[in-house]
Amino acid sequence: MKNKFLRAPVAPLSIRKKSSIESLLGEMEKTAFQGRKLGEAFSLWKRMLKERTTVFLGLAGALIPAGMRKAIVFLIRERLIDCLVTTGANLFHDLHEILGKHHYQGTPLIDDVELRRKKVDRIYDVFASDIQYTYDDKFITEFANSLDQKRSYSTREFFYLLGKRLSSVGKREGILTAAYKSKVPIYSPALADSSFGIAVALGRRKKENSLSFDIIKDVLETTDIAVAAFSTGVIYLGGGTPKNFIQQTEVTATMMRRKHPGHKYAIQITTDSPQWGGLSGCSLEEGQSWGKISKEAKMVTLHCDATIALPLLVTALAKGNYQNRKKPIFIMGEELRVR
Repeated sequence: MKNKFLRAPVAPLSIRKKSSIESLLGEMEKTAFQGRKLGEAFSLWKRMLKERTTVFLGLAGALIPAGMRKAIVFLIRERLIDCLVTTGANLFHDLHEILGKHHYQGTPLIDDVELRRKKVDRIYDVFASDIQYTYDDKFITEFANSLDQKRSYSTREFFYLLGKRLSSVGKREGILTAAYKSKVPIYSPALADSSFGIAVALGRRKKENSLSFDIIKDVLETTDIAVAAFSTGVIYLGGGTPKNFIQQTEVTATMMRRKHPGHKYAIQITTDSPQWGGLSGCSLEEGQSWGKISKEAKMVTLHCDATIALPLLVTALAKGNYQNRKKPIFIMGEELRVR
């Protein structure tokens, strides 16, 4: 007699010469371990796009130097995400590439003191020119100096205006320019913890600017986006500040006496583990204890390097037709409005 635990057999993966990535991921959902989770993540992301779901993407880790710029650009341009929260570092690296510069394949098996003498910066097995980064800093400083110094800016408005500037002078499409053209809001709540913080600080030290950021406005705006949504879905590439900043939108909404159930869908792709107590590795289930994730949420945690999982997921999503999805429309100005 069959018991309740033995109902869904593992289906051995079939290899076909003409198999597509989307069909492969569909088959992987019937296997096990992280292969199964990759398939489930693909299935859940598609479900978000087919329903009235506002999709937040949290982007942490050095994914742009690792070659993921165009994948994120595709997600923005095709509106497979609706709001991006990321680190200042990723946006700095994006600006670097928009301006026509490169990150280079390197190796971690090298003398870093020698790299310092040669003015080469290393991100694991990626190299970059420290001199070119300095020119990027100057570009940011000059842009910051050009803004109205008599008022503060949300990071969303700052990056929208920066995307506009880069759209006229850049040599490649990037996250900032794609978000500007598609009117997708970008937030970077830890902006000071990046070269953007350094560049603006350099201008202030020279008394060239007195620019300030209203980070609390970021909190209010992202909460408003969540409140305006029929339902919300979250996708986390890594953890850090972007993950918690998106998580807390539901908590903030509840504390503002706007009854909110928590995010309805959640995918996280992480290499961290929960037992050390860090936010980056914490389970999505832990978020339910805070009211960040709905108690009925559909959730998938994939333990995988995002540079492996993201290209597979985005390539598979590219085959779908989501042109008619019901997505939020953002009116971008000094204040953000959602329709």
